[in-house]
Amino acid sequence: MRGLGTIINVAAVLAGSLLGVFFKGGMKEKIQSILIQACGLATLFIGIGGTLENMLVISEDGIHTQGTLLLILSLVIGGYIGEWIDIEEKLDATGTKLKALVKSQNDNRFVDGFVTASLVVCIGAMAVVGSIEDGLTGDYSMLLSKSVLDFIITVVFASTMGIGVLFSALPLGIYQGLITLLAVFIAPFMTASMISSLSLVGSALIFGVGINLLWEKKLKVGNMLPALFVPIVYELIMRILA
Repeated sequence: MRGLGTIINVAAVLAGSLLGVFFKGGMKEKIQSILIQACGLATLFIGIGGTLENMLVISEDGIHTQGTLLLILSLVIGGYIGEWIDIEEKLDATGTKLKALVKSQNDNRFVDGFVTASLVVCIGAMAVVGSIEDGLTGDYSMLLSKSVLDFIITVVFASTMGIGVLFSALPLGIYQGLITLLAVFIAPFMTASMISSLSLVGSALIFGVGINLLWEKKLKVGNMLPALFVPIVYELIMRILA
């Protein structure tokens, strides 16, 4: 069944969030603090690992880097576009509306939980490639693996940031669901190099999320999200010029 992977992924986020909220009530503040630090540190290394995996090339001549210029251009152009349309402000506004809708005005971390969890579960090559595979062939194995990771992440996030994390299932379902639906049209353009570039930029953004978890939102990662479109445009231009 096509789309099953996204359904499982959304269910995993909902289950992980509910479990985390359940544990939150019995946690001391210092325990919550160390858990968010641990999650931030783990997110940093997930980002570092994904970035280096797609950036470093090991050959007989030694270790070389690739994609450096594309990474810089993606972040700069994406950041400019994102700041211009102010994506973070819109994410925060969405979180605030959801907060009012579920009557959680006294929850000071609701918006942080919603925005942070949404960025973590939606950004990355697994979300893109997994959704395409699910849409084309019904193979949801990659999204199943992602669901396990997202479950663990949302348990920790919700146990420290509360019920706002639960609502990250909404943008996740829309984002991956649309990619799955559009898979037939997207697939012909998704070359191995494009997927690698997307993973490179996405992993760099995940690294930024880790920084924000550890040092209280120093980077506007949400406003850098358009950076994910730059590798696609770059690949298309290269094909035209070739």
